[in-house]
Amino acid sequence: MKIMSRLSTILLASAMLAGPALSAELRIGLQDDADVLDPAQSRTFVGRIVYTAMCDKLVDVSPDLKIVPQLATEWAWSADGKELTMKLREGVKFHDDTPLDAAAVVATIERNMTMPESRRKSELSSVSKVEATSDYEVKFTLKAPDVTLLAQLSDRAGMIVSPKAATELGANFGSAPVCAGPFKFVERIQQDRIVLEKFADYWDKDKVFIDKVTYLPIPDTTVRLANLRSGELDMIERLAATDAASVKADDSLTYADVVNIGYMALYVNIANGALADNPFGKDKRLRQAFSLAIDREALNQVVYEGTAVGGNQPFPPNSPWFNKELPVPARDLEKAKALIKEAGFERVPIEMQIPNNPVAAQMMQIVQAMVAEAGFDVSLKTTEFATLLSEQTAGNYQLSRSDWSGRVDPDGNLHQFVTCEGGINDTKYCNPEVDTLLNEARASTDDAVRKQKYDAAGKILNDDLPVIYLGHQSWIWATKKEVTGFVPSPDGMIRLLGVKKG
Repeated sequence: MKIMSRLSTILLASAMLAGPALSAELRIGLQDDADVLDPAQSRTFVGRIVYTAMCDKLVDVSPDLKIVPQLATEWAWSADGKELTMKLREGVKFHDDTPLDAAAVVATIERNMTMPESRRKSELSSVSKVEATSDYEVKFTLKAPDVTLLAQLSDRAGMIVSPKAATELGANFGSAPVCAGPFKFVERIQQDRIVLEKFADYWDKDKVFIDKVTYLPIPDTTVRLANLRSGELDMIERLAATDAASVKADDSLTYADVVNIGYMALYVNIANGALADNPFGKDKRLRQAFSLAIDREALNQVVYEGTAVGGNQPFPPNSPWFNKELPVPARDLEKAKALIKEAGFERVPIEMQIPNNPVAAQMMQIVQAMVAEAGFDVSLKTTEFATLLSEQTAGNYQLSRSDWSGRVDPDGNLHQFVTCEGGINDTKYCNPEVDTLLNEARASTDDAVRKQKYDAAGKILNDDLPVIYLGHQSWIWATKKEVTGFVPSPDGMIRLLGVKKG
């Protein structure tokens, strides 16, 4: 009996030790740290990556950029385009075990529209009201037709949060976020890690094969890749293009890429506080000269090893929304110098803040050298990315490099950045004519009409240059060979349903 008892004890101890080893943890290296983990308040690309695992949306985007069901199973527009009715998935729970129903959707949308700290207001500005028409049906009533609303609901504006947690935590929701995605929040240590674990009651739990996800911000691309190779990470996003060939040749790694729908850009402080009071912010001729001094194709070929393309618009040249009447400009130093002289300057000093990752730094050092030949003396101020965005919002910058991950609908790449009351208009550029054109583009369901509006607005913006576009890169991922089931998407998100490890 004693022998059997001891054997049982040994077997039990072995089972307990074996348990954690069988647990699948996915460690993902991010280029930046996320900002606040509240869909209503956040603005970072990496924040959206975390939300993809933590916060389901009313609708999602497929790899071929179609709007597909998620929390909403079906939807319909009224004949006049001013009402959107959505039927909700039944039996869905938030991570705090409260039910996700029409009342919860209404509470989240109203929070996004009214909370003082919300950055979703401009994305939902066309919504007059949202109401529960049954336990699992909601109706959006719009001030005017807005074809972009569905696309907005496929991102942070459509991420539904627990009304209980939102009420209890208010603007501090990001300290303990509660959503309805496949993974729930465990802990967050700023600049170190964000930890999520599998939510046992997720509505589509049969597609969840990972037990724990840890996101680690590692801005240095070389360090990120080294950690992947050493086994400290299982997956990294935004692999440096210079490392693409090396990863493809490594039998222990898997390479994946896809051209993105976003852009790389420089934001000019036009009217955001005291630092806007400088020649570059006040005189568009200097901004035009700066843009003309950049060789975009050479810049992108050198930095991104041919995986990126030069651009001068919020849409890439292969997009149907690209304005072909405004081709990517060739470098013209003589014209740039002439514009600087016309503005009354020989040399123009300007401080540019850039994120602390080596690829962005390399790119901006090349830009710094290019524009110096025209007459710009650029000093580079390197900062952590979340801090950079905070400084942009506060107006503590003259010129700032910040990329946008892109949206399915063209409105999402433009409206909130350049309209007078845009939720992410850090330049504080304001042109009523641009507002009118972009608002009219939102209201039309005719793509030809929308294209005309975007083209017209683009001509004005290309002249005023509150945002100087540089180009469009590819999203590039690398994973350990044992990680399978990952499907790359042009929106750059890491969707974990179907992903396995081992």
